[in-house]
Amino acid sequence: MSSPSWFSQQLRPWYAAHRRPLPWRETLDPYRIWLSEVILQQTRVGQGLAYYLRFTGRWPSVAALAAASEDEVLKMWQGLGYYSRARNLLVAARQVMKDHGGRFPATHAELVQLKGVGDYTASAIASICFGRPEAVVDGNVYRVLARCFGIATPIDSAQGRKQFKALATELLDARHPGDHNQAVMELGATVCTPRNPQCGTCPLRSRCTAYSTGTTSELPVKAGRTKTRNRYFNYLHIPAGKGLYLQQRGAGDIWQGLFELPLIESARPLDRRTLAGVLEKTFGNGWSVKEMETRPRHVLSHQQVHACFWTVIPPRSFRVPAEWKKVPARNLDQYAVPRLVERWLAGKPGLLPSG
Repeated sequence: MSSPSWFSQQLRPWYAAHRRPLPWRETLDPYRIWLSEVILQQTRVGQGLAYYLRFTGRWPSVAALAAASEDEVLKMWQGLGYYSRARNLLVAARQVMKDHGGRFPATHAELVQLKGVGDYTASAIASICFGRPEAVVDGNVYRVLARCFGIATPIDSAQGRKQFKALATELLDARHPGDHNQAVMELGATVCTPRNPQCGTCPLRSRCTAYSTGTTSELPVKAGRTKTRNRYFNYLHIPAGKGLYLQQRGAGDIWQGLFELPLIESARPLDRRTLAGVLEKTFGNGWSVKEMETRPRHVLSHQQVHACFWTVIPPRSFRVPAEWKKVPARNLDQYAVPRLVERWLAGKPGLLPSG
């Protein structure tokens, strides 16, 4: 490679002609760029756009978001997963207000001090909003570079992360860093896709190693995956008039701060008799197990949750634990719940308010 300039010279005109019209591309407001990047780390553009519009409609500025409550932000984030990122959004917004007078910092070094902002997000904000020569490296960029330059170093290794970051920096057009970075990411998202890449329309095809050697399906390389853990959740649906009981998940586990039905976690799936025994041992005698509804396994990054929703009737002498909250049906939509609980509730039209 005699000069890296060809890479950007091929990509930027293509990006100008083919980029998707998205609202965060019509602004240089770092708040909106930051928000879009965090959301798009969780989901694809189609779903992410709806969340972006809801967030900016509710909180049009970083000051407005900083004034929100955690419960409000979690509810708005519901369905995206990785709820720690929603909490980080709120913490970072408050940092901007407290430590930077309400103005987003402009440098990579300052941006990574914001809660939840790593190298990728800091590079995106610095380059797009402030014209800083910071190269972004995300999944799309890894894929484009691995294929174009025929790099077999695993992208999930320390060596790979260092190598790809160095190459992305070398290729960066320092005069147009924002457009360059967005062009690489857009190519990976729309043309150089994980499966069935559209090589015939790729502006880099003539110099792509993977295309010329027929190895697009083999790149990029990953060293291996973390072993997943199976968990068995037994949710207790205790009818409470037109409503039910919820409890809030604590710190140190998935879905921190979200609400769910009272939960008994077990080491393996439970049958009706076993659950009845667990209820009596935990809460006392007299429980009646009426109904059980299983749900499809809920797959997280390193965990698979196998959930059952049990309709149970407590004895008259049962004293409701202090951490349980009786919630009328009309108020259920005010509580942020995990996606699998949301789907269960959606199948209970008598519980959720209409509209």
